[in-house]
Amino acid sequence: MRWSYRMGKLAGIDVYVHLTFLLLLAWIGLSRLFSGQGVAGATLSVLLVVMVFGIVVLHELGHALAARHYGIPTRDITLLPIGGVARLARMPERPFQEFVVAAAGPAVNLVLACLGALGLFVSAGLQASLPVLLLAEFVEWFVLANLVLLVFNLVPAFPMDGGRILRALLASKLPYLRATEIAVKVARVLAVGLGVYGLFNSPMLVLIAIFVWMGGGAELAMVRQRLQPAPVWAPVAPPFAGIPGGAGISGGHILIVPGPAGWRAVRVQAPPPQAPSVRIVDIR
Repeated sequence: MRWSYRMGKLAGIDVYVHLTFLLLLAWIGLSRLFSGQGVAGATLSVLLVVMVFGIVVLHELGHALAARHYGIPTRDITLLPIGGVARLARMPERPFQEFVVAAAGPAVNLVLACLGALGLFVSAGLQASLPVLLLAEFVEWFVLANLVLLVFNLVPAFPMDGGRILRALLASKLPYLRATEIAVKVARVLAVGLGVYGLFNSPMLVLIAIFVWMGGGAELAMVRQRLQPAPVWAPVAPPFAGIPGGAGISGGHILIVPGPAGWRAVRVQAPPPQAPSVRIVDIR
């Protein structure tokens, strides 16, 4: 990804930070500083954001390690202002595998929240002092951030993990494309409800609704493209009026291509060298 800078490796996976994320940190720090919170308040705000995005990296690492278990490598993990992205070499092909890979990220947040809660329990027994109180407050934010990320990512809508979990569960009983279509419909219903609520309460919710709507559409388009049959080269055998686009073609070759409305014929001068030639008798 352009404008991304490599921070290092984590479990053998390159971790990048996008320039816009660094600009976000600078904006948060300066805005707190000029609002009168001082250097301490600005530093604390930046540290909290860094903590949250550190949790996001661990979340994405959970996806990556789960995918690695099934022989799927991860190209890299990139930090963006909107979160983290783990670029898998390919998506899991089996519903159970997709379920495990999608659920691995939220599972990391659940484990981290439990560890943080355990830390709070231990700190409660320590003698009260300024360092202990500051550490306890930081751990409270740590637990809260993990719980928020856990709930947010389990929302059954693409591109969140909950959408992939829902699709995996549906795909165990339905064809993969049909499962994706249903999951996207659920996501869009949630997006509409979230958008309407956001109009009267928070513009940020409207942006999230748009993000969910577009993410679902992109996922569905990708699945349709991946699962559609390959085009077929065919010598023309008139009459060919039974296929859209085939009427009036009397010689040469046509390319039979799949589309949303079915197969259609495209007139070409000649097929490419070594292209398979299949005589089409009937297409429905």
